[in-house]
Order: sequence, then structure tokens, then C-alpha cells
Amino acid sequence: MMSSDQYIHQVIDNLPNVDALRSQIAMELRSHIAERVERGQPVDEAIQQLGDPLTLAESYLAAVPLVSASFGDRAAAKVIDVLLFVVIGAPLTWLVWRGTVGPLFAFVPGLLAFAFWFYTVFAEYLYGQTLGKYLLGLRVVRESGARITLGQSVVRQLPMLFQVALIDIFFALFTEKSQRAAELLSKTRVVEATRV
Repeated sequence: MMSSDQYIHQVIDNLPNVDALRSQIAMELRSHIAERVERGQPVDEAIQQLGDPLTLAESYLAAVPLVSASFGDRAAAKVIDVLLFVVIGAPLTWLVWRGTVGPLFAFVPGLLAFAFWFYTVFAEYLYGQTLGKYLLGLRVVRESGARITLGQSVVRQLPMLFQVALIDIFFALFTEKSQRAAELLSKTRVVEATRV
């Protein structure tokens, strides 16, 4: 048996990390459940009538129009993220180069590339955006507007690991919602965060 707070938390967990939106929906759900309980309905029955948490979250998000981010804004966000890693990685590379001979130095670019991939996957999964996307007002969401899963975040970034990023990026130029190939596969998209 699930409590109303657990149910509300599951619904909220499927929404993008926008505090105002989450607070508003949590308040509405508490009100709906409280009304049904006041009419004599048990809490678990009231929750059951509200339905699956993901479906309910998506129904709330259906009222919010999603505006696809422009290709230029997406590219600028990626440049910001790459520059962030260059600023962090250059001193690290220099320290490794100064302190070691050849073999260890050869692994630094690969380690930095993997760290960048890891950062992108977890930033988009946890927050819906990387620093570059945050600064440009962009957010990664499911096609429904709901928060992406870890699996979707990994699939979105696979082209970076397999060195097919350019092919993946070209899809964004020709798809209706400016989605890359991996975004089509993962059923995600980048939208203007102000609308979510």
C-alpha cells in the first residue's frame, strides 16, 4: 500500500527539475487526494483512480507546449561544455605531462573524453541539462516533456563514444523537431527550458 506522499513523489520524479512546476503539481495532487478522502474514499483507492505516476505526469505536461531548441543554441551549448572541459583539462594535462614520461600522458585525452561523456550523461539525467544548456535556457526531456531516464541519457550520448557524432548531428538539421539520430532512438529532445 502506497501513501499519498510516496505517490506524489513518484509523479513529481517524472517531471523536469523545475521547482515551480513541481510545487504546483504536488499541491494539486494533495488537494485531489484530500478531497477524495474527505468523501470517504480510502487513500489507496484515491491513488488508484489517479493512475500510473508517469502517465499522470505526462498528462500534466501535455498542457505545456514544447518548443524545440534551435540548432544554433544547441551548438553553442555544446561549445560552452567543451570549453569548460578544456579549461579543466588543460592544466590537468600539463601537470601529467610535467610529472610523467610518455605512457601515462597518452591516456589523458581518452580519460578526458570519457569524463566529458560521463558528465554529459549524468548532468542530463539528474538535472535535464548540462552547464551549457542551462546557460542558454535549454532542457533535455522525453518527447512527452517528462524527465529522461538514465538509459535514455546513455543512448543519447552513444554517438560520442562510437565516433559517429557528425552523422548523428546531421539528423538535427533535417528532422521536424531538430532531433539527432540518437535522440530519435532514445525518444528524447532538447527544448527551450522556459516553456517547461
